[in-house]
Amino acid sequence: MILRPATGADIPAITAIYGPNVRDGIASFEYDVPDASEMERRQAAILAGGYPYLVAEIDGAVVGYAYASAYRTRPGYRFACENSVYVSPAAQGRGVGRALLDQLIDDCTALGYRQMIAVIGNLGNHGSIALHRACGFTVVGVLPSIGWKLDRWVDCVLMQRPLGEGDRSSPVGP
Repeated sequence: MILRPATGADIPAITAIYGPNVRDGIASFEYDVPDASEMERRQAAILAGGYPYLVAEIDGAVVGYAYASAYRTRPGYRFACENSVYVSPAAQGRGVGRALLDQLIDDCTALGYRQMIAVIGNLGNHGSIALHRACGFTVVGVLPSIGWKLDRWVDCVLMQRPLGEGDRSSPVGP
């Protein structure tokens, strides 16, 4: 497996991985599958914000991707980031998500972020919850029935992990 920064050339594979999560799943609360141009716009915005955006390749094929983004846009949240990790069904259970999330944690720590948040659709998303637990996240809350998708109410699980010094020191100078 090779982890590397994502590029525009990865957009077709990223779009193909994300699409079924929108169409058939509740990991994403979107209803309409974004096309490649929308996924390219989103990737450009994340990269322009200075956040890492990674892909995992196996035998030359992109099998997963992960990125960080702003948790919230107000300045008081500037040391917190949110992660997103998606792995193709064929590559699940092969350590791809773990490798991507571990690298994302390292990259965000190096960028000076102090907290990473995961917003996971559905209490029943055991794979994502287990992945985040294995990477040091803890459940900090559940938003019951916060979303409506596929004709049912869906919860969000909030998980959090400190990065670097976390809250043990000030992230800014005196």
